[in-house]
Amino acid sequence: MHEQVYSSRGFRAYLRKRGIACTIPEKNDQKRHRYNCGRHGGRPPASDRQTYRRRNIVERCFIRIKGFRIVATKYDKTATSYEAAVTLASFLLWARSV
Repeated sequence: MHEQVYSSRGFRAYLRKRGIACTIPEKNDQKRHRYNCGRHGGRPPASDRQTYRRRNIVERCFIRIKGFRIVATKYDKTATSYEAAVTLASFLLWARSV
């Protein structure tokens, strides 16, 4: 879902303007379109496979933490209690994996 938005030409240009290195690989249909344009298709955007993998691991971790209802609903009134809920959810996920 997010992959499509993040790999768009406009988003990559926005990242370049801000000096942010792009880690998202080019989608197959975008590659095909660029090749069909020939010389005018430009060079392929740079992407760092290792950084993308690490980013993916972090995103999956956040998705699993959000699976806990207390974290997903954000009913806590203070930042400290919310942080405690996230810490507890993280610990429970870690304990399940051991």
